Formats: sequence, C-alpha cells, structure tokens
Amino acid sequence: MSSLPGKFVWFEHVSNDIAKARAFYETLFGWHTETMPMPGGEPYSVIHNGGAGIGGYAKAPAGVPNAWLSYLSVSDVDASYKSALAAGAKSLMAPMDYGSAGRAATLADPSGGVFSLWKGAMGDPADTEDVPVGGWYWNELSTQNETAALAFYEKVFGFSHDAMPMPQGVYYVLKQGETVRGGLAKAMDAKTPTMWMQYVKVADCDASAAKAVGLGATSCVPPTDIPGIGRFSMLIDPLGAAIAVMKPAPR
Repeated sequence: MSSLPGKFVWFEHVSNDIAKARAFYETLFGWHTETMPMPGGEPYSVIHNGGAGIGGYAKAPAGVPNAWLSYLSVSDVDASYKSALAAGAKSLMAPMDYGSAGRAATLADPSGGVFSLWKGAMGDPADTEDVPVGGWYWNELSTQNETAALAFYEKVFGFSHDAMPMPQGVYYVLKQGETVRGGLAKAMDAKTPTMWMQYVKVADCDASAAKAVGLGATSCVPPTDIPGIGRFSMLIDPLGAAIAVMKPAPR
C-alpha cells in the first residue's frame, strides 16, 4: 500500500456499548468484526466488509457522545497537528502511537467538526473505481460555518474545491488535484450540529433505511433522490451516532 495524504482512510465508531453497535451494524450491512491485540491495552475491534478491514469500534471516553470518527491520512501527524492548531483547530487528543499500526491525533476544526489525523505504518487503502456494497462511499462535513471550515481544510491539508449550487446553498466538493476526497456544506438548519457524516454504499436505499429503523435507528432524512448522484437517507443509530446510506445513480 502507498500513502495517500488527503484521503479519509478509516472510520471508527466511538461507542459506550461496542456489543450493541456491532449487533446493529453487522445485521444492517453484513459487516463482521475481528479483534486485534493492542500492546498494553484492550483488543481493538476491526470492522470488515467482505475481506477488507474498513474501520473499527473504540470505547468512548467518559462524557464523549457516541459518534462515527473519520481518519484523514497525512504525511506527518505531528506536523499536521501543529499546523491545524495554528489555523484555529482545538486539540482533543495529542499525537500518539497505536502500537506498530500507526500514529494518530484527534482535533476539532475551527467550526467544530471532529476528525482524526492518521499515518499508517502499512500505508493507505488504494483508490478504486467502484466502492463495494457495504463500503464507505462518501464523507461530508455539515457545518454551521462553511466559510471558516473550507478555509481551514484548504490551508492545512492543501485541498482545493469545486462549488456546486444546491437548493439549500453551495455544496463544496473537496479535492486533491483531480481526485475527489469529500464534501463540505452549510448545515441544513441551525439545530444541526457541526459534524462529519459518513455514507455507506447500499444496494437499495429504501430497504436499508427501513431495516435500520426496524433495528432501532431513527430516521433524520427519509430516502431522497439527488439528481445525477443517487438516493440517500440519514439516520441516527441506536447509540446516537449519525450515519447515512447511499445508493449511487447508475454511471
């Protein structure tokens, strides 16, 4: 594997009930979980979709709400951490090593979006033409201050953007060169917290959304078409973490 700085490469469910989170997502998406020993700590629960490790479950510290956490690949965790703080980010976890797996740090951007930096010892998953069902399809920052957030990610991580006019405002597509890496947009309303929203690819948006609700999730946005993009739905899982599902439009 090669290093792909600027790519979101890992997604972690920070949870106060890992068993409950596993039961929900394994039933919903067909994921399975394998435990990985960690030096001097509890084993880490790795999420697999098919044969690929795509994320994990981590115990939430006391007082930290359950949420999905996006990991952004960087060339140097310590240097990116310092640059992010200088650009107005808040430190939530200083750089630290995770055994021989890699090095990470966690930050809140100037608009409040929480994410982690990651430098993996084994490199990053390669870009692919087509994401398999059950894989991560999209990663999007919903923020109350899109101007500050966009300036931050472009300054610190070298993103550029395409601006797409949408009914609710401008949608910014974050890019590294010509490679698309994620999205950024104004939150739908003043009550929506700033957060990164992760999208899982599904074969049937309506069926997956209905199944999630049947398993205890709450629907935030019912299945909705985005012309030329696909059909999506946003949910809150039984532990309170936001997640979205997407069936892409045919190419």
